[in-house]
Amino acid sequence: MTSTETPEPMASAPDRRRWFALAIVMTAAFMDLVDVTIVNIAIPSIQADAGASVSQIQWITAGYALAFAAGLITGGRLGDIHGRKRLFLVGIGGFTLASALCGFAANPEMLVAARLLQGGMAALMVPQVLSIVHATFPAEERGKVFGLFGAIVGLGAVSGPLLGALLTEWNLFGLEWRPIFLINLPVGIAGLILGSRYITESRAPRALKLDLVGVALVTLGLLMLLYPLTRGRELGWPLWGYVSMAGALVVFGALVAYERRKSARDGSPLVELSLFKVKSFAAGIAVQTVFGIGLGIFFLVWTLYMQIGLGWGPLKAGLTGVPFSIAVSVAAGMSVQKLVPLFGRKVLQAGALTMVAGVLLYLWEADRYGMAIAPWQMALPLVVMGVGMGLIFAPLTDMVLSGVPREHAGSASGLINTVQQMGNALGLGLVSVVFFGSIADDLRPVDIGPAFVNAFQHALWWVAAVMGVIFLLMFALPKRAAQHVEGAEATEVPVGEKEPELV
Repeated sequence: MTSTETPEPMASAPDRRRWFALAIVMTAAFMDLVDVTIVNIAIPSIQADAGASVSQIQWITAGYALAFAAGLITGGRLGDIHGRKRLFLVGIGGFTLASALCGFAANPEMLVAARLLQGGMAALMVPQVLSIVHATFPAEERGKVFGLFGAIVGLGAVSGPLLGALLTEWNLFGLEWRPIFLINLPVGIAGLILGSRYITESRAPRALKLDLVGVALVTLGLLMLLYPLTRGRELGWPLWGYVSMAGALVVFGALVAYERRKSARDGSPLVELSLFKVKSFAAGIAVQTVFGIGLGIFFLVWTLYMQIGLGWGPLKAGLTGVPFSIAVSVAAGMSVQKLVPLFGRKVLQAGALTMVAGVLLYLWEADRYGMAIAPWQMALPLVVMGVGMGLIFAPLTDMVLSGVPREHAGSASGLINTVQQMGNALGLGLVSVVFFGSIADDLRPVDIGPAFVNAFQHALWWVAAVMGVIFLLMFALPKRAAQHVEGAEATEVPVGEKEPELV
């Protein structure tokens, strides 16, 4: 065992230091979540002010997601090897620098390059968040922590567009869209300074080496899958895109075979395949992926529906999402702290059915009110959907990690974030089918609004179906994964010596 997992500073002031550390890593997670969504609302301003082409606009939004998804597993494993605190600080420092480059970009090409760098740095930073939580907090405290994490996710999901709308419309100091990136600078600098002081270092107790072949295969497979999905609609779904996505499955198959040999040879694979022997992890990963598909479809379609279909401005559209954000945050806290300890897996399944109910209610209102629908009329279905999402997201993360030994926390966290990004990318790709596929190409201006409203309703049926699939998948989750039995954690996956919990 190593002293890095349970250092003395934590013993002297455990509660104060661990909660300070939590606030810092949660702020970094929030910064990333906001940055994923804040750009979309400012796209018209970027296009007008910077003179970006349609292809460049596509890369400004997709480049971040591609770099982020491709680097997540590697970032998580680097944290296991070199220290999660160290990689977190490198990631947040690089993310802050990339944000400055985005904000001061002289042309669209520089902005695209800076967004790619920003996504790569986020891939180093974000996996360490869950890893630090997993390695720093004892099992009995993690439920509360993941409840807070779910609330942060809910807040970040909707506050990004709202914050982007405000910063764009305010045009601070005549900087147009640039403050949406520059706002990260004070937050990132504060996180860097405070993180170096309050976060305790942790790493895998066994010496690991970076699996470079695994890194290459993961990166290649994800790019072959996500690039065609991201660019497919813009390019007219060319044949090479389908070939690339099919080839990605071959690459992932080669990755699994190689990682098995690598694990047997020296015990340092990039993807710890033995994690999938843990029922909670394997089932949770499947649910995370499908959940990401549903959210990927809904949030993009919802934005297009409000801003293009209904003709609302960015600020009005952003404010409409506030009830959803509040509902997610409140439900996430109640789910982990009150409901899951009493009812276990049933809470997550109730969340899936609640989201279905919210989607169906939204369908009914969109059909009844049509183009005349008002933000207050959307509040009820959004609150119902937000409650459902809050019931699922926070305890699901806890379930996925509940049986993972701490030496593999980084690899597991990277996988969780990667499948979320893959699910979102798949959902975004399906938007071309479930939303744009319902809209004619030669619409008159007067027909655009009604066409988008009808397409939104069509897409909502798909979202409801996805949530139904999630409900069924949840039967594979353990009934009481939130109980965190120490011995069960240690014996469920015998992949390495487990460090004692911090007390």
